[in-house]
Amino acid sequence: MWTAVSLWLVIGAGVVAFGIGAANAVRAGANPWPWIGAIPGLYLGLILVFTLAYFALAWVRRAARPVYARLDARRAWRLFRREFLAIAGSAPRMMSYRATARDPKPMPARDPVLLLHGVLCNAGVWRKMKRRLAKAGIGPLYAPSYGPPLASIEVFADQIAATVDRILAATGARQVSIVAHSMGGLVARAYVRKHGGEKVKRVITIGTPHAGSVHAWLFPGTSLAQLRPGNAWLETLPEPGLGAVPEFVSVWSWHDSMIAPQTSARLQHGRNVEVVGVGHNAMLIDPEVAQRVIEELKR
Repeated sequence: MWTAVSLWLVIGAGVVAFGIGAANAVRAGANPWPWIGAIPGLYLGLILVFTLAYFALAWVRRAARPVYARLDARRAWRLFRREFLAIAGSAPRMMSYRATARDPKPMPARDPVLLLHGVLCNAGVWRKMKRRLAKAGIGPLYAPSYGPPLASIEVFADQIAATVDRILAATGARQVSIVAHSMGGLVARAYVRKHGGEKVKRVITIGTPHAGSVHAWLFPGTSLAQLRPGNAWLETLPEPGLGAVPEFVSVWSWHDSMIAPQTSARLQHGRNVEVVGVGHNAMLIDPEVAQRVIEELKR
């Protein structure tokens, strides 16, 4: 709710201010068409600035990459373009998040799946991934929104504990599988530490900064502070290992644009599945990443 309301307020205020300026200019004799064309231009221009900034920091603090993970100009452009489009599309998806967050009807199910979003986001970011998972016969799928966004991850873990109990009651299942993007993976780890892992079958993290990311220094808030490398809170999370209960799997990218160094997304002792040429937000809409998640859920 908090993210959607914030986006509606910020974008709505911007549209009103722009509309007032455009109306005054047109009344003074200006051509209206440049003003109309400037509406998407301003939005996409702002997204471009953010995307460039994220990639620049990710490049400066990048992890040393193996030869097979180095991109030529064509693949680098594809990486940037897809990440730009993913970020541009995320605001509309989050503003209409209720269409994605609607729970399935209560019915018996063997393997319900809980989708956990990342920091400063809500359930709307899962829209395309949910479609791919559902098409593959995965589900039922639950995508809650938790917050407020800048609160402690410990608060989110307690909220997820209640959600897990609600899902198990609605489906009659003994355990739930968790698929988590970005900070959502740390929410899952905090949940397991506080509430135990008996109710969780497996956890699949996508682009989760298990060892933190320097990008977290760009924003304020308790949850962001907990994402910064070397902070005391991260040290309180037990490292998932091979044979751990529940099983943890990290799907991560050598070209993650919001985790630096990118190898921070790897588990030291758990199982890691790497992809190449996919940015942080694009991982949620990338067909290869979705297929890797589907394989892990069916494995």
